[in-house]
Amino acid sequence: MNGIGWPNWRRLNQEGIVFAIAILLFATAAVGLPGFLTADNLVAIVRSVSVLGILALGMAVVIIGRGIDLSAVAIMAMSVAWYLQLLNTGTSDGLAFIYVLAGVLAIGLLNGFLVAYADVPAIFVTLATGSFVFGYVRSQLITQDAVPVPGGHWVELLGGVRFLDIPVEVFVFAGLAFLVFLYLRYTKWGRFIYFAGDNPVAARNIGVPVRPMLVLRYVLSAFVALIAGLLTAASLHSINTRIVNSTLLYDIVLVAVIGGIGLSGGRGGVRNVLVGAALIGILLNAMTIIDIPLLYQNLIKAAILLGAIIVDGIINPRDEQTAQQGDI
Repeated sequence: MNGIGWPNWRRLNQEGIVFAIAILLFATAAVGLPGFLTADNLVAIVRSVSVLGILALGMAVVIIGRGIDLSAVAIMAMSVAWYLQLLNTGTSDGLAFIYVLAGVLAIGLLNGFLVAYADVPAIFVTLATGSFVFGYVRSQLITQDAVPVPGGHWVELLGGVRFLDIPVEVFVFAGLAFLVFLYLRYTKWGRFIYFAGDNPVAARNIGVPVRPMLVLRYVLSAFVALIAGLLTAASLHSINTRIVNSTLLYDIVLVAVIGGIGLSGGRGGVRNVLVGAALIGILLNAMTIIDIPLLYQNLIKAAILLGAIIVDGIINPRDEQTAQQGDI
């Protein structure tokens, strides 16, 4: 089926529309908001979306392959909290990092195995593992919600690194975006993600290792979440596990979806993440300057996410054949 009834809508390019809105919003804020165009504020905009963008890169890889990872924020916060707790109790840096890295990869493998081989919907698997990670680490492995970075540790030093007065997390975001772009565009494993996301049955029939590649996507998402957590701790000199209960997870999905990554799978890329991150970064900064209360900021973001999902459903409709090939 060809989405009869929506011929004009399907020709719309969501990425281009969002990019145009971002430019319009930027121009409006530059003219109407004092201090918006200052160098410090522009750096603050980019810095504010760097960790969010990194998490969205991991989420994008999963969504393109027709999945979703609701455990990303829990993995990000709790893995780094455990790492810092180990350091503060005297565990050597190398051993602590090995423990944490093994735990992160194990959660990614568990997510992927349950989705790929047990055929449990990803939305339920990752919601459950995220809740488990948060509950287990908070009750058994750490002693407080906010865990500080030990003085003089490389994570603390990383937070002070600047190039041309730009924080290091901006460059890490750019570097990871470039690597993910190369992975998706120029490797056979990246192409497999699109094949499996677009039509997993057909991909399996032509020899694509659909299930192992599905596991790999969740492992990559978990690893990217660890990187984001380390950068967060470097910036703040601590990690607060209460971020798991914040709206960060919805912001990650918002960046991916509003940028044009199709929830039906097989569509999108790094450019969509960059466009979505740009719009959200400008919007959040403008709302902060205007001093809109956080409650209303969250309401506006929720409305935007709902609108993006509706637009995605119109532009990339799921016909009967597609719907029978699996769901998140």
